[in-house]
Amino acid sequence: MRRVPAACAAVLVACLVLAGWAVWSGGLFDGPAARQVAQSSVYAAPGVELDQEAAERIIGNRRLVVVFLEPEADLRDGCDDLERAADGTVVLLLSREGGEYASYGCALLPGRGEENFGRAFVAELAIRRGVHQFADRPLEALKIVAVNYDQLVRAGTVPDGGRVLSPSPARHLLAAAALLAVLVGSAALYLLGGRAGGAVARGRARAEGERDARSRLSAATGELAQRIVELDDLVTPAVRAEYLALVTDCADLAGSVADADRRGGADPEPLTRRAEALTARADRLARRLGQPEARAWAR
Repeated sequence: MRRVPAACAAVLVACLVLAGWAVWSGGLFDGPAARQVAQSSVYAAPGVELDQEAAERIIGNRRLVVVFLEPEADLRDGCDDLERAADGTVVLLLSREGGEYASYGCALLPGRGEENFGRAFVAELAIRRGVHQFADRPLEALKIVAVNYDQLVRAGTVPDGGRVLSPSPARHLLAAAALLAVLVGSAALYLLGGRAGGAVARGRARAEGERDARSRLSAATGELAQRIVELDDLVTPAVRAEYLALVTDCADLAGSVADADRRGGADPEPLTRRAEALTARADRLARRLGQPEARAWAR
């Protein structure tokens, strides 16, 4: 059994680690809400009516994420699910219960921890203030949330600054890998296509050459047969032996042509030359017998 060199094993492990990191950071295992808020400020669960574009305009580039979940949803679990995707923001989760919104806030701002626990607690309470009665008007609820956020910024509870949305590093890697795959695939297809095209062209030229050669052989054997028929009426006892030898050679040629047809792929040129040589013999014999139609090239 062949052993994998240490360097190859290290490269393989590094590639597997990189692939795993790319899959994780790319959000492959995230839920739909996390995948959405990684690139947006608003998420609405299926069945929740919301004008997404208008909602995005209301939030703008604030470090604020608002998630509209299905009615009676468990909002506490929502914060845990969004911790990585919405990192650096104040998150408000809303779910309709009866005629009002149930709400839950989580401050995922930079520097969160025990030293900033008080600020985070204030932000989580203040961000949902006044939204409960707007369950039938989600855009109005978003306007209230935006006002609450701005007040937190002015009070210094939430740091100022806009949210910068950028593609996940894994998406950059996947895009680069896709581009590389396209380039490599295109080059491979070009090379294979060129080879295949050349092979097809060569095959076509070879087939055309074989057809032309077969046509020349057919013409030569047809002309030879015509000469034999014409000589049959002119043969005298003095040249009968020569005529019979010519006929025997013609019969041998016919057998060779039949064998070549059965085998296939044989070069017809030697048979064509044999047919032309026999035709020349027939023309010379015809001249000796006084036939005026003998071919000029054989004289």
